[in-house]
Amino acid sequence: MYTSQKPLPEQYLSLSEAEMDQRIRQAKEALGSKLVILGHHYQRDEVVRYADHRGDSLRLSQLAAQAKDAEFIVFCGVHFMAETADMLGAPGQKVILPDLDAGCPMADMAEIEDVERCWQQISAKYHAEFVPVTYVNSTAEVKAFCGRHGGLTCTSSNALKILKTLFAEGKHVLFLPDEHLGRNTAIQLGLEEKDMFQWHREDWDIELPEVAPQIILWDGYCGVHQRFTPAHVDYVRSQYPGITVIVHPECSHAVVEKSDLSGSTDFIIRQITAAPAGSVWAVGTEINLVSRLAKENPDKTVICLNENVCLCVMMSRISQPHLLWVLENLQQGKVVNQISVKPEIAKDAVVALERMLELSK
Repeated sequence: MYTSQKPLPEQYLSLSEAEMDQRIRQAKEALGSKLVILGHHYQRDEVVRYADHRGDSLRLSQLAAQAKDAEFIVFCGVHFMAETADMLGAPGQKVILPDLDAGCPMADMAEIEDVERCWQQISAKYHAEFVPVTYVNSTAEVKAFCGRHGGLTCTSSNALKILKTLFAEGKHVLFLPDEHLGRNTAIQLGLEEKDMFQWHREDWDIELPEVAPQIILWDGYCGVHQRFTPAHVDYVRSQYPGITVIVHPECSHAVVEKSDLSGSTDFIIRQITAAPAGSVWAVGTEINLVSRLAKENPDKTVICLNENVCLCVMMSRISQPHLLWVLENLQQGKVVNQISVKPEIAKDAVVALERMLELSK
């Protein structure tokens, strides 16, 4: 379990937006090159505008690791992202999460005890070689598990290449923790439902099929992307003839199948940015990113696939008061909310990350 966030001092909660903005900028200037602020794509505008780098979780961690002079990495994201930044960072760098309660429900759906139980059952049942592959949206412990068992991590950008390589080598895969990314990627590679098996983590009497499936899918999911349905695709097509529907592969296969395009956050950004003026897009991903794409592409129409705001609540826990609080503490020589992964876990987790980077070259 994570340490819970203590309530912020009242003085930070009563500040006006203008006062917070001024003090955040003053703190950034005072800390200078000792500080790097990272802002995930799903972060709200009032926070991400202070970021030195904006991107997806893995890219941000890599950028932080390159900032050798930076002593403090303030990650405006969620817990697993800060863990990855800590593991990839230089010795002496301190990674800070402005709100300790900013977790990831999908990552938490794969608890290490359940993963180990699943692996024991797979190992006892089959002679086939299984490789554990975890989406980077997972805890350091699960990444370390994959590292120890010959596995690796993946992103939504490189999952296709990684699974294609493993299948070509005759290997089978346990895919964690997002069933939708695993299923969508496997179907892209020509697999059918008969080649897959859904693992239900809460079913202690689960029976594995007699023949080893090509891929076993953990039953995790992203609550934001789960909210997009095929009916939403039908609706926007009826309202906007000629619209292009683009979704993240964390959406269900039924949604991906009905959409025009599917890909990672960076893929979505590139497609819309490069699109011709006047084009119309419905985007199936987190609302902060969709709203930002609409603002940054005023010559196009960009709407959210689901009219009911699809907000990552955990990401939104990072606020201006939280950011100001950690920065002013750093100014005073106090490190608060440091995220530090145990060395024995980090060692194996980094192996999984490095295998991914090597395989995705």
